[in-house]
Amino acid sequence: MFFLRLCAGSTGLVRMWWRLILRHYSYKYGFQIPHTTKVGKGFYIGHFGTVVVNGNATIGDNVNISPGVVIGQVSRGRLKGVPTIGNRVWIGSNAIIVGNITVGNDVLIAPGAYVNTDVPAGSLVMGNPAVISTGKGVEGYIMNEWGL
Repeated sequence: MFFLRLCAGSTGLVRMWWRLILRHYSYKYGFQIPHTTKVGKGFYIGHFGTVVVNGNATIGDNVNISPGVVIGQVSRGRLKGVPTIGNRVWIGSNAIIVGNITVGNDVLIAPGAYVNTDVPAGSLVMGNPAVISTGKGVEGYIMNEWGL
C-alpha cells in the first residue's frame, strides 16, 4: 500500500519510478492492486497470498482482505463494470466480487463467496451463489480500524 499511495501522490518521472517499483513488488508478493484503484485508509491484507483488484474498483475505509480474493470487472451485460466496496468490510479467503455492484458498510463476506449482486449494509454474505443475511455485520472482525 505504501508504493500505491506514492504512485497516487506524485507526478511526472517520479510517478513513473514509483509505478515501476509497485509493479516489481506486485509480482514479487502476488498482490495485483493497480495504482488507479481508489483505496480508503485503514486497508488491511491479513496474510500473504494472491489478491487481485481491478484498477477501476473503489474500496472504502477499514476494509480487511484475506488471501485469494478477486475484486473484478464484468465486461458485458447488466452487471458491466466494477464493484464499489463500502467501509468496514471483511472479505474472506477466495471470495470473488464482480460486476457493477455496491457492497454496503459493515458487511462480512464469507470465505469462498461469489458476490455479483448488491449487498445492503450490515449483512453477512456466504455461498456460491451469494446468500445474503441482513442484520449480521462485521462486529469483531475488522482488525485495522483507522480513524475511528
